[in-house]
Amino acid sequence: MKLLLDRISLAFIALTSAYVGFFAYFAPRTWFDTFPGLGLRWLPQLGPYNEHFAKDVGAAYLAFTALSLMALLYAKKHAVVPLAGAPLLVFNTLHFIYHLTMLHMYEPRDQVLNVVLLSLLVVLSVILVIPDRTRR
Repeated sequence: MKLLLDRISLAFIALTSAYVGFFAYFAPRTWFDTFPGLGLRWLPQLGPYNEHFAKDVGAAYLAFTALSLMALLYAKKHAVVPLAGAPLLVFNTLHFIYHLTMLHMYEPRDQVLNVVLLSLLVVLSVILVIPDRTRR
């Protein structure tokens, strides 16, 4: 059961990281102006556009994509999942905490979406660092 939860968590993190990473790195201005998409715009209220920052965000998320995919590929190996989960947990927790302090900049719908989506990434990251005593 833990292996299945790990795989689901890694796959979801990989997919969401790939979305942010490719979008931010290869179309930084559009990412800034339109992220997360579907008519929502979450970044302009946080400050002015900065291409260097946008591309660095994209690069970091692409690194998380690679980390998650490699961990997914080798998920049966005992230490792989928690080693991948630890940096994901640190990032996702700090990212979530930051956005909690910025909720006042958003409409209620966007506040709820920020909290739900970012807390989900924290929960999925926590799953990854929970030891699995059956996997060696």
